[in-house]
Amino acid sequence: MDKPAKIIVLDDEAELRNMLQRFLSGQGFEVRVVEDSKRLDRYLQREPYDLLVLDLMIGEENGLEICSRLRAEGQTLPILMLTAKGDPLDKVVGLETGADDYLAKPFLPRELVARIRALLRRQKIASGDPTVTSQAVRFGNFALDIGKQTLMRGGETLDIHSAQMLLLVALASSPNRPVSRDNLIARARGRDHDALDRSIDVQVLRLRQIVEDDPSKPRFIKTVWGVGYMLIADVES
Repeated sequence: MDKPAKIIVLDDEAELRNMLQRFLSGQGFEVRVVEDSKRLDRYLQREPYDLLVLDLMIGEENGLEICSRLRAEGQTLPILMLTAKGDPLDKVVGLETGADDYLAKPFLPRELVARIRALLRRQKIASGDPTVTSQAVRFGNFALDIGKQTLMRGGETLDIHSAQMLLLVALASSPNRPVSRDNLIARARGRDHDALDRSIDVQVLRLRQIVEDDPSKPRFIKTVWGVGYMLIADVES
């Protein structure tokens, strides 16, 4: 059985905090509520959360500032921003600051839950958890044996750099599904490697030069904007 998603809520209104904690807990989520950004930072440093519900209009550091700061610090958890404002410009600013979704008060609790679940589904897809571990995948005239980590083209084994092979295996382990840059770094380079996102982009370009007829118009290794990359392939049992 999957563990319940862990949600942290930052709102300076005690009544709303308590209501959200009761309602979201009743929907099967594990919920932590905090009233200011200092407590939020402490909890985020202690343990990972799956999603942050963030009120826009709070205290000394408002929701936009908190969101911008968290993204600058490398925090990638989905952020759902709540606000009493209904101005479309506020939504645009919130999304540009790094929020993943936006919900104006007053809102129906069921709509909040629906949006939370949609963000969690999107995050699960972006995480690229491996779905293939021992099969082979085919794309064009290429065949990759994931277990043996060998790539063949037209029956001939290709000798490619280990970095490109690791990247290809990471993509092929979740074929036809977007895999985030962070996940590719973790799976292809190791979690302790301090690689930048751009290094993954360089490796993708080099891999495309091997497997694509025209790397500028890739057929197999697609860019998924705002997420990462995806390998278009057929899976063989």
